[in-house]
Amino acid sequence: MPCPSSSPLPAAVPALRSWVTRGLLLCAAIFAQHAAAQAPVQAAPLVDQSLVEPYDGEWITDQPAGATPVEGDLVLSNYFSEDGYCPTDNCWGPQLLPDGLIYRSYMAGPREPKFQLNHLYEASSEQTFWDVILGGRRGIWRYGTYDELRPQGWQLDIEGAAFVRLNLDEDRDVDASDFRFGVPLTYGWGQWQYKFGYYHVSSHLGDELMVRHPSRDRINYVRDAIIFGASYNPNLNWRLYGETAYAFFTAGGARPWEFQFGVEYSKFGPTGPRGTPFFATNGHLREENDFGGDYTLQLGWLWRGDSGSQFRTGFNFQTGHSNQYQFFRESEEQYGFAIWYDY
Repeated sequence: MPCPSSSPLPAAVPALRSWVTRGLLLCAAIFAQHAAAQAPVQAAPLVDQSLVEPYDGEWITDQPAGATPVEGDLVLSNYFSEDGYCPTDNCWGPQLLPDGLIYRSYMAGPREPKFQLNHLYEASSEQTFWDVILGGRRGIWRYGTYDELRPQGWQLDIEGAAFVRLNLDEDRDVDASDFRFGVPLTYGWGQWQYKFGYYHVSSHLGDELMVRHPSRDRINYVRDAIIFGASYNPNLNWRLYGETAYAFFTAGGARPWEFQFGVEYSKFGPTGPRGTPFFATNGHLREENDFGGDYTLQLGWLWRGDSGSQFRTGFNFQTGHSNQYQFFRESEEQYGFAIWYDY
């Protein structure tokens, strides 16, 4: 019997092999999916870790009940502190070279560290002067809130200024210049601010004035004083203040005690380009003038930035004893227009 040319078994082998291959692939796919579901997933970091510096302290991982951070307004200091969670700008912490001041300089104070150009007419001498202040005040260290505009807490400041009088009727000669340096420690909480510190002031007669008046003697006016001040805000727009200083070293006719007090008004907060009106008045009493002194009134327009620093321009009136200590025994009546930059 002749052998057949083909058989049913060899013809079934390819079909069987195909079904086995499909089954193995299906099993491999199911296994891979199951393994992937069980394996831990490591998400890619959101921040380049090479750019992140280590931070000493305890990160807050449990957000307090009721805290709802708004995307885009998230502030890192809101969620990190040594004591736990704290709301915006109310977190207390140590800060080196902080922005903003707790106890700000008096706007109408004629001996405050700031920038000033006051073009004035002095009525008793019928002369025209520039009274220029080149100075400033900055924080060195703070333990308190992170708010720049109205910080709370403790702060150590440094201040300095040169008070220069230029005589416009005498080719802008320097008639006198006084120099001040101080280190105030300030504290603020709620509506009250306090200042305690040391300052030095010395007065110098201008070379050009001595050439014009050879018989005039220079006064070696010097004060090294301890100062205490208090400031109160009945509301955000008004400020009342008073301070006293006792000089433990004096020379050139200076005496130990002096007192200063005043009132200020301006709209609180950053003003934007439109600005806001301001009013300021200051009284300064000195023992060397038998507790007389000088009175200052200012009216004008003010622009304030986010840190509380402000630029002002307006009218300046001053009467009483001269604010230049070379002439502290002389009386003056000044009418001027000025620009100021306050810290």
